[in-house]
Amino acid sequence: MRSDTFNFEVPPELIAQTPAAKRDESRLMVVRRQAGTIEHHTFKDLPQLLNAGDLLVMNNTRVKPCRLHCKREGTGGHVELFLLRRIGGGGGATLYEALTGSWRNIPEGARVELPFEGGSATLVEKGESGHWMVRFDMESPEAEAYIEQAAKMPLPPYIKRERQDDEFVEMDRERYQTVFAKAEGAVAAPTAGLHFTPEVFDGLDARGIARAFVTLHVGPGTFRPLKTETLEEHPMHSEEYTVPDETVAAVRRARENGGRVVVVGSTSCRTLETVSDERGIPQAGSGATKLFVYPPYRFRCTDAMLTNFHLPHSTLIFLVAAWLGSELTRQAYLEAIEKRYRFFSYGDAMLCLP
Repeated sequence: MRSDTFNFEVPPELIAQTPAAKRDESRLMVVRRQAGTIEHHTFKDLPQLLNAGDLLVMNNTRVKPCRLHCKREGTGGHVELFLLRRIGGGGGATLYEALTGSWRNIPEGARVELPFEGGSATLVEKGESGHWMVRFDMESPEAEAYIEQAAKMPLPPYIKRERQDDEFVEMDRERYQTVFAKAEGAVAAPTAGLHFTPEVFDGLDARGIARAFVTLHVGPGTFRPLKTETLEEHPMHSEEYTVPDETVAAVRRARENGGRVVVVGSTSCRTLETVSDERGIPQAGSGATKLFVYPPYRFRCTDAMLTNFHLPHSTLIFLVAAWLGSELTRQAYLEAIEKRYRFFSYGDAMLCLP
């Protein structure tokens, strides 16, 4: 399948730069696959759009602040460190794997001044595609505490703010995080979950709609655009997941009682599809997945899907197309543009029903 199947452009003014005033007041497009129909709601309507006995499966990964705006020692030039993971420590230092967009112009051994009187760090060893091993001159607990305080949330590249120290920094710490985030490890949010509020959960409970959780730590590869001519050539990134026993039990109960498994976001979908058997029953455990879902993929565990609106040249829109079909997906996206829906991470949502 060609990677340019969805060749429309999203108008720049529809790319949400900030979240809705209230999480559950974002808009919700409902697309019914068999009928081929499109409806327009708000997210707080979700409980009434699902059936009693349905099960929502949600990704409870927690996004960690990981963007540090630093200055190059000696020149004062700006260097952004995008911290991916801690890889070691000891002897008064802590090592991280990091990305920096200016890696070609920085020699190994270069030092940078950290913000907020955080001391300095050394770019020790250069890897491929902007990856670095970075040494912080502090022990691991001190480094973790410092990064939690000084780093900014890893907003996607299409959210463009005029200043590094903009007025939305503290808002992003709350709103670029689901209200049920628990397991720290992601460097991007599972954005379909950003719309949920305690009030929506109360409505789901009242309707007899259960929820369960998986963990998939979203990596920076989620923003990687398709650069190959065909989907089959695209090298899918790997992400770590955990599926607990209680989620497997919840899926079994839903299946036995005639309920549907409604995945919240592409991350929950990919996790369940990775570990489920032909009966649609997942297996508990931890691992890593490189699953790339695109037409004509046959879903095993997913009965319905809640998702945001994605980049036209991304792996995520093809996952939606695998569920809805390419033509209905195109129709839904073009109608979303016409109706002025807000797109991408801070944007509106879509509920894909059978």
